[in-house]
Amino acid sequence: MVTRLYTHPIYLDHLTPPGHPERPDRLRAIERVLEDERFAPLDRQEAPCGDEAAILYAHPQAHLDKVRAAIPHEGLVRIDADTSASPKSWQAALTAIGAANAAVDDVFSGAAGNVFVAARPPGHHAEKTRAMGFCFFNTAAIAARHAQRRHGAERVAIVDWDVHHGNGTQDVFWDDPSVLYCSTHQMPLYPGTGGKDETGAGNIVNAPLSAGDGGDAFKDAFRTCILPALDAFHPDLIIVSAGFDAHYRDPLAELELTEQDFDWATAELMDSAARLAGNRLVSLLEGGYDLHGLAFSVAAHVARLMKG
Repeated sequence: MVTRLYTHPIYLDHLTPPGHPERPDRLRAIERVLEDERFAPLDRQEAPCGDEAAILYAHPQAHLDKVRAAIPHEGLVRIDADTSASPKSWQAALTAIGAANAAVDDVFSGAAGNVFVAARPPGHHAEKTRAMGFCFFNTAAIAARHAQRRHGAERVAIVDWDVHHGNGTQDVFWDDPSVLYCSTHQMPLYPGTGGKDETGAGNIVNAPLSAGDGGDAFKDAFRTCILPALDAFHPDLIIVSAGFDAHYRDPLAELELTEQDFDWATAELMDSAARLAGNRLVSLLEGGYDLHGLAFSVAAHVARLMKG
């Protein structure tokens, strides 16, 4: 079973202000670590540009128009306090969507067993009508809708282990029982959502962790909340919002996960995909802001995907 990797140089051209944690060096660090010979079997593909119409799977036309109008001809602009755009940001965001949707196509067609998308900007904070948290459009949500529309998937599960709660994904699917959204995250922390009592139409499963929690608490959240929810839901596809900012080195949060914890979680989700979803698993890069922690966590994640 081949593991496919999508990335593209355009992701480096989405620029942010000096000192901003979501910076091009994140992808450079991932590229370097994946140059190791053990990753030679990866099926490396250049990400295709996405179709603007796909944005409307998760966002209204007014949001698309607002973001496009905010893209500057030169320099940088702030869309909100945390989210900046540069002249190539629109193309980067579209190519992130194109890669995610191509990854969905690949696992449904059998062109790949699983896929990791190394793209930026990330997406899981983008709500239906609001760009925020470094995110313009909700790539994971768009990919889930693509699976439903293009491939007839009846049920799609999104598992989000970014240290920050994916408020945007929760917002998009709040009242839609055809999509299961499961999240482990630090709480309290930005963006302030993600309580256990936030359950949507019974399709939202939040398993918040506390500052200082490490692998044991993370695994317990998976074993008691996330994995049973997947078993009950029986998805046709699992999408991972793969943020690596719960790593102990990350500067933006206070969880204590290691590369081995991400390896373990990847293996568990691969097992769920094998039992429930015909092995169909797509992983999308979200956060992770310490370059060492990010690179080695991605290496562990991708190495495990390749063992599928």
